[in-house]
Amino acid sequence: MAQLDEKTIDYLEQFIPELAEAATKQAYWQTLASGNSVMISENDCIKEVFPDGTFKIIEKADPSFKMKKGQIIKLK
Repeated sequence: MAQLDEKTIDYLEQFIPELAEAATKQAYWQTLASGNSVMISENDCIKEVFPDGTFKIIEKADPSFKMKKGQIIKLK
């Protein structure tokens, strides 16, 4: 296998988030297509989504919030 130089590696690494998003979407749809349900977090709820598009709210989740780099929070 050929060695990649630093410039090539840096270029390819830019696409990791895009590839991860595509892989996540593919896994989501493949799971539903196989007849299984998936769990998602949406609108401050944890939902189980079924292959026919219906869903069941499993639990209300704590609302998400933005954090700043270096910010520390204490959990109760």
